Amino acid sequence: MNNNIEQLRREYQDIPIPEELDGIVDRAIDTSLRSRKQKRVKYTWIAGACAAALLFLVTINASPSVANALSSIPGVDRIIKVLTLKEYVVNEQNYSANIKVPAVANLDNKALELGLNEKYMKENKALYDKFLAEIEALKKQGGGHLGVDAGYEIKTDNDDILSIERYVDKSMASTSEELKLDTIDKKKQILITLPMLFKDDQYIRLISGNIQEQMKTQMKENPDTFYWVHGAADVLPTDEFKTIKKDQNFYINNDGKLVIVFDKYEVAPGYMGSVEFVIPTEAIADDLVSGQYIK
Repeated sequence: MNNNIEQLRREYQDIPIPEELDGIVDRAIDTSLRSRKQKRVKYTWIAGACAAALLFLVTINASPSVANALSSIPGVDRIIKVLTLKEYVVNEQNYSANIKVPAVANLDNKALELGLNEKYMKENKALYDKFLAEIEALKKQGGGHLGVDAGYEIKTDNDDILSIERYVDKSMASTSEELKLDTIDKKKQILITLPMLFKDDQYIRLISGNIQEQMKTQMKENPDTFYWVHGAADVLPTDEFKTIKKDQNFYINNDGKLVIVFDKYEVAPGYMGSVEFVIPTEAIADDLVSGQYIK
């Protein structure tokens, strides 16, 4: 286990556990049990949390032993999935950064949990360090404008699948957006990759062909929609979208459908932003290993 993981553990353990934990846990359990009778909603670490809930989550983050004990309480496991581990913030004139680092909690597969969390920490620390270096370079050149907004979104969270999207939005002379996704089998406690869903590499051709059809259909139906696809006006052959990558960004949605994700500028002009395509299961059914994940 490397120094970064040990440092992560120390940071967790150095946060004091409040004496009023028992009361907080009781309130959290009561709230959780009541919520099971209501329409399910998404929970986030930042938005709309009351002080007790915030303190409760901090306490879970503070001590793995507390998290493990609480995981056995019915309903509590619903709120200890993905937390904000750390936030880097820069707020200067012409320079701004808001970088949230996610952490996955309460996985039985601790090797996977620690591996993902270390990856998330490294990615965002590197992004923050690069941002500071770019600020210094700009200041030496007379100044400029630079901004970065990085965080995460839960794309799918059900009994079987947890899909986490991490995004990085940068703004300077222009804006860019980069996305990365992880999809976890919550029952088998494994990370799902795109190739493992299929028998062979035929999925690349099948998915690419279907996406090309969807692009052309969308462009016919909406004149404001535009993709760099064969047949589109003023698109050079070198710019045409021809095929997905073998490890293309993807997730599995709550309907059990495969969703292919492209970064901003990857297959379309910037005004289209990042784009997603839901792949009809019948288009890829013959090459699926099984119907376990894709329905």
